[in-house]
Amino acid sequence: MMEKVAVVKMKPGLQARQAALFVQEANRFVADIFLKRDDRQVNAKSIMGIMSLAIAQGTEVTLLAKGHDEEQALTSLAALIENEN
Repeated sequence: MMEKVAVVKMKPGLQARQAALFVQEANRFVADIFLKRDDRQVNAKSIMGIMSLAIAQGTEVTLLAKGHDEEQALTSLAALIENEN
């Protein structure tokens, strides 16, 4: 299992639209992917799980992935949330 720490730079954070884009990207990968904020960890392929974390801009999160494409998944998802658009 690999993990990567990232800071959410998207202006509204991971709210509805951005969370949907994040989940859509996560579902492109076979690996099991999780998003962790503080002591809560959710499935990164679940829109409800992502939204339950209430992640605002500037929040530090940890991405975790396990599977044959885990490295690509972490790189892609971290790039998505670290983008300021």
